[in-house]
Amino acid sequence: MEWNPETLQFLSQCFLHTLSPLPEPRRAAEKSLSEAADRPNYGLAVLRLVAEATVDDQIRHAAAVNFKNHLRFRWVPSNDSNAGPTLIPILDPEKEQIKALIVSLMLSSSPRIQSQLSEALAVIGKHDFPKAWPTLLPELVASLQKAAQVSDYASINGILGTANSIFKKFRYQYKTNDLLLDLKYCLDNFAAPLLEVFLKTASVIDSAIASGGGSAATLRPLFESQRLCCRIFFSLNFQELPEFFEDHMREWMGEFKKYLTINYPLLESSSDGLAVVDELRAAVCENISLYMEKNEEEFQGYLNDFASAVWTLLTNVSLSSSRDKLAVTAMKFLTTVSTSVHHALFGSDGVIPQICQSIVIPNVRLREDDEELFEMNFVEFIRRDMEGSDLDTRRRIACELLKGIATNYKKQVTDIVSIQIQNLLASYATNPTVNWKDKDCAIYLVVSLATKKAGGTSVSTDLVDVNSFFTSVIVPELQSPVNGSPMLKAGALKFFTMFRSQIPKPVAFQLLPDLARFLAVESNVVHSYAASCIEKLLLVKDEGGKARYTSADVTPFLHLLMNNLFNAFKFQDSEENQYVMKCIMRILGIAEIPNDIAGLCIDGLTSILNEVCKNPKNPIFNHYLFESVAVLIRRACERDISLISAFEGKLFPSLQIILANDVTEFLPYAFQLLAQLVELNRPPISPNYMQIFVLLLSPDSWKRSSNVPALVRLLQAFLQKAPNEVNQEGRLNQVLGIFNMLVSSPSTDEQGFYVLNTVIENLDYAVIAPYMPNIWKTLFMRLQNNRTVKFQKSLVIFMSLFLVKHGATNLVDTMNSVQPNIFFAILEQFWIPNLKLITGAVELKLTAVASAKLICESPVLLDAAAAKHWGKMLDSIVTLLSRPEQERVEEEQEMPDIAENVGYTAAFVKLYNAGKKEEDPLTDIKDPKQFLVASLVRLSSLSPGRYPQIISENLEPANQAALLQLFGTYNCSMV
Repeated sequence: MEWNPETLQFLSQCFLHTLSPLPEPRRAAEKSLSEAADRPNYGLAVLRLVAEATVDDQIRHAAAVNFKNHLRFRWVPSNDSNAGPTLIPILDPEKEQIKALIVSLMLSSSPRIQSQLSEALAVIGKHDFPKAWPTLLPELVASLQKAAQVSDYASINGILGTANSIFKKFRYQYKTNDLLLDLKYCLDNFAAPLLEVFLKTASVIDSAIASGGGSAATLRPLFESQRLCCRIFFSLNFQELPEFFEDHMREWMGEFKKYLTINYPLLESSSDGLAVVDELRAAVCENISLYMEKNEEEFQGYLNDFASAVWTLLTNVSLSSSRDKLAVTAMKFLTTVSTSVHHALFGSDGVIPQICQSIVIPNVRLREDDEELFEMNFVEFIRRDMEGSDLDTRRRIACELLKGIATNYKKQVTDIVSIQIQNLLASYATNPTVNWKDKDCAIYLVVSLATKKAGGTSVSTDLVDVNSFFTSVIVPELQSPVNGSPMLKAGALKFFTMFRSQIPKPVAFQLLPDLARFLAVESNVVHSYAASCIEKLLLVKDEGGKARYTSADVTPFLHLLMNNLFNAFKFQDSEENQYVMKCIMRILGIAEIPNDIAGLCIDGLTSILNEVCKNPKNPIFNHYLFESVAVLIRRACERDISLISAFEGKLFPSLQIILANDVTEFLPYAFQLLAQLVELNRPPISPNYMQIFVLLLSPDSWKRSSNVPALVRLLQAFLQKAPNEVNQEGRLNQVLGIFNMLVSSPSTDEQGFYVLNTVIENLDYAVIAPYMPNIWKTLFMRLQNNRTVKFQKSLVIFMSLFLVKHGATNLVDTMNSVQPNIFFAILEQFWIPNLKLITGAVELKLTAVASAKLICESPVLLDAAAAKHWGKMLDSIVTLLSRPEQERVEEEQEMPDIAENVGYTAAFVKLYNAGKKEEDPLTDIKDPKQFLVASLVRLSSLSPGRYPQIISENLEPANQAALLQLFGTYNCSMV
């Protein structure tokens, strides 16, 4: 795309129309820009448009946004085949021109455009900096020094913002030599200029404050500059303490302390100004926390002053939500100190009570913001309150501070908090209507300070006796009118959920009708917590792993529970409530499901499914929805097969919508449910299923990698239930074509073997015999080209299955038909060495029995010329059967195929309740060790004296001893 007046006009018009409120011109402009983006130098042309001062600012801003996104997707395009069509990348000459222009243009732009170009620059920096863009940092430093000389803080902050973006990579990446080399380059070039501008700005702030001549407008960019310097400090110090920063620690720490201890009334008198100062203080707290965690020894000289400063700051920070970030980062710093070797700061008389009274309790109490969140955004409230994503909320971090102090002062903390809890409950008792927040605070303290037992879900607390607290504080709340004090109800339900393992079954069981009542409460949080409580209760296990609650406990309340659960979806904002759906799934997995409940559930679930198909937006809800359908099919239809046709009638329209509309998120689920239904059917398979079978055999169905495991699962179901139909109209050829495609790639070869194994298990030998030479050729070709350990193990399992189904002679003959004597080559190079790597009870039995049959029944191995192969094969069988898995399997992680994994998508999610039952092809053989011993005894009786010699020559001494032990176990011996 050439830069000329026509291009300027074309792009300006397009970007103007993208801002149109009318859909037609907007879509036409977006289409034109999308097509133009494929042309060379498009990005450069858009950047030049952004630089045109004569163009309207709105158009230039739209162009800057487009330029940033163009770079994001095309600087280094994604190879993910599931992410849409492959985009044409920006060519190197255009990249170089963009890099030459962008810094100066960014610095001369208005703030709105500058922020977009700064993000665009960070996109380039992520891929090219520093190695492929060595001029960037020197250019930024020169621009920073030039801007600092004239105190141009618009440019200074633009440069610091860009530097902050490109240095962020040092924060959370693993420490590698390459990363440290990049970090050293940045430190060598930027550490000194950073300190210089930081101290200069500090001096300007001090002068303005001292003279009284500053204003909020002049101070605001200065404080923003200091905040950016602090964020860059954090990035450059994250990996380790650089020498430059250690040498200049006094200057940095002096300024840090000043910002925590000095007030700035000119700014702090307005909410906007206070936010600017608080952001700087929060950045300082993050920096001193970093030093406390990583550079404790070097930092200890400053620790007392900072601990005192932060403590004082916290006692003066109001409870306004606008100050949350500062309060949280400050408490995190004190928490870090409390668990360090310097915890004695908290050990002095009166310190812990004061922290509890002035910092913890005020920050744990509910605020108006919490009440608003409870009412207006229940999903976010639950995410913070129940799911532990509230680490950055005042309530949670205040409790973390107490836990930190309790690490070294447990008794003092327990005593003080216990007294606080009793005081709060006493206050509530004097006036429950007014003082309900005191009770909520008491419950929250008990729940949040509980400790989880290692390796389990149960929790414990020293603050209260759980059962007496439950009886006196929680139960009255659960048995009071359901619509009163919803936040207290939520707190009580959360306590019940948290301590569910410690509540005796008779007590909890009596409350089940109360929990069911709460499902009908309009408050989204309350009915969500009630559903979660029921669901978690049903998972409780007693000692020995036995479920505490069984179908007999749930069934009496089943109608009430299911009616209330499905009705909960009718409440506003709970149409896709994942907690309610998970509860339905859990109950269906435990209760006995009578036909009327099965009908209610399938109607409710398919109605919801039809709705979410229109716009899938909540993947967790959708997963539990499909799991609920799967568990309903499994438990109801297996109990009463007459329900199958009714279920098909309800589900088929929904599944057809998914297939017809290509609802990509749901396709893997739909295929798994269809597999379940096919497996429940009795032959002959209905025409509806045969239509799906035809679709399944189309190569187009297999193009999306996320669908493959589910399609394989469905194909296996058809192979098992309709083997005769498979052998008609060339379908077997199509099935083997799918196997061929899957097995040729390391990312899907295992799925290919699932298909092949199912063919071998379910079709007669006469049907598959003509295809065997080509199957072997495909497998041998893959062995030759890419023999991964996983593939070789799968091959051993396949050969074993073929042998037990169709005999050793057919196995040997079909392999040798591809190439004379190739059987022995495969046996020696792959079967014998990989047999010991087999894992899984069914697979171990199958391969051990097949290998025993091979050496005891196959003429080619009973031939005297094959004595060595016979002996080595027995050696491998004994290793497999006698040694623990960890001794014989030393499997290294295989190097992933990068080209294939780039396109991997995690869209396939296995349905637990639609899982394929593992089938044992050798149900008549219970003990593979006994089978081996019996086979060897029978064989040796036909040729006395022959086999002991072969064994002594070919088996390792340890395996000879193990074999003797096996014979002794079954009171047998070889002759």
